[in-house]
Amino acid sequence: MKKIELLAPAGSLSKLKTAIYYGADAVYVGGDAFSLRTAAENFSLDQLKEGIEFAHRYGAKIYLALNCFVHNKDIEPLKEYILEIAKTDIDAVIVSDLGAFVLVSELAPRLEIHISTQANTVNHVAAASWYKMGAKRVVLARELTYEEILEVRNKTAVGLELEMFVHGAMCVSYSGRCLLSNYLVGRDSNSGDCAQPCRWKYNLVEEKRPGEFIPIEEDERGSFIFNSKDLCLIRRIPELINAGVSSLKIEGRVKTEYYVASVVKVYREAIDAYYRDPENYHFKEEWYEELCKVSHRPYWEGFCFGGEDLGQNYATSNYIREYDVIGVIKSYDEATGIAEIIQRNRFFRGDEIEVISPYVEGFYKFNADFMQDEKGYDINAAPHAEMIVRLMPGRKILPNSILRKKRED
Repeated sequence: MKKIELLAPAGSLSKLKTAIYYGADAVYVGGDAFSLRTAAENFSLDQLKEGIEFAHRYGAKIYLALNCFVHNKDIEPLKEYILEIAKTDIDAVIVSDLGAFVLVSELAPRLEIHISTQANTVNHVAAASWYKMGAKRVVLARELTYEEILEVRNKTAVGLELEMFVHGAMCVSYSGRCLLSNYLVGRDSNSGDCAQPCRWKYNLVEEKRPGEFIPIEEDERGSFIFNSKDLCLIRRIPELINAGVSSLKIEGRVKTEYYVASVVKVYREAIDAYYRDPENYHFKEEWYEELCKVSHRPYWEGFCFGGEDLGQNYATSNYIREYDVIGVIKSYDEATGIAEIIQRNRFFRGDEIEVISPYVEGFYKFNADFMQDEKGYDINAAPHAEMIVRLMPGRKILPNSILRKKRED
């Protein structure tokens, strides 16, 4: 059978490379215009070309998000941008606006078009209609149940690819169709500039008592009435593959390189394990535990498998952060057993360090009993960002491996 695609977020060129090193089959990126993530670094045209070349060198694909909602003032700039994009070897563009779809079809007919989750495709008639108009793939809305996904697959053409989200942040509104941010702070969610007011703490005010804030408390911490949990479908790999979808998508273009590496690595291992031996596949609890080591909100299985759980976290809007990245492997000398790392956060001699590496399952632990600076002098701490530190991890470690340690607080 054709292997399902693992699609990763890439908010910058370095994150694109990290995603591919750690096993992504494809990445999705935003350009410096018309993308729904203004908080991401995003790609200039030159960076996009470099990213395309890198992805293709590793046999991966790259998709460009053009998924903002296009206003009249955007039409002419979008036309110019499409013509520039058409000169590259981008594998597909992702759109949500019908006008943008038409412009891409007319100005760059060779470009493959994917329909964004922002288009809110929740039924087989809509999916089939996009396919008839020329779309190659539809990204299904996160609000679909598993049974609805199966029905969309069974009632659409085999040639239509279906993509679905399997991991990452959820939105209190329908696949991002939110006006809270616009109303409260004038930042347009549907242009990629959401302030995430759904994560704020709220109180009740009675109209005849302005200024009197009445707490609506679940407990002493207050109530977060719009705050969604994070999606995590790592336990559902067999069902998702057998549903006939073509691509499993990870959310997070504004997340860190560590997030990208860790999440991609876990889903890569689970997918590969299933394809190696579908009949004897079993879920490894350490996969879920690994996903809990990245910054996240409480996990749930979404509308797909979540049942009566509505996915709201009423206790807090804070992330769960139990680990810090302390460095990235720059090089390893097999003769001396010394690894050079680029420091990211402070750590000390004797700390227990965990290492995750591309192409290597699981993680490895060692104690930082040997520490030197770049000149070979012994040190007891690495307090300065970007400093070069020499460690002896006790085994060969590949470049681009990430080092982390558990927080003490």
